[in-house]
Amino acid sequence: MRHRILLPLALAAALLTACSDSDSDPDSGSAAPQTSKAPAAGRSADGAPSPQEAAAGGEEVPSAAQAYVDAVAAEDLDALVDAFHPDARLIDVGREFNGRDEIRDWADDEVIGGRLTVLKNTPKPGGTTLLVRFAPGGTGGFEANYEFDVRDGRIAELNLQYA
Repeated sequence: MRHRILLPLALAAALLTACSDSDSDPDSGSAAPQTSKAPAAGRSADGAPSPQEAAAGGEEVPSAAQAYVDAVAAEDLDALVDAFHPDARLIDVGREFNGRDEIRDWADDEVIGGRLTVLKNTPKPGGTTLLVRFAPGGTGGFEANYEFDVRDGRIAELNLQYA
């Protein structure tokens, strides 16, 4: 029983440490590609997986999908839109949004201000599928599958479906 309490506390402490570290680094939200000398996205300097990566099954989330997750966490509309390819398509439970302008309007109305938690990462050729919990406005929420297709380092298509 004790390990059930300690593990969530350890993950919460690690997440708080990671958040405070990124808050002090103005370049931490940068979408610049990682070099072989820098730790991979979502990993600490010693190469250990981040709490989010550990929760996602130990597989590294592709940088374009991670940029989306990071932008939601930072409530940064510009960074979220920048994660998308200029001619991207987004499908949100059957509603379709094409190009960055439509995606910006959708995200401003429905995503920014929400809380996104990655529960599982399932890599696929050319992208990944994330099982997430999304809480609009930061409370409540639902689980969904976010299927990312990546082209040229940006999101070419994002298909959101309830889990």
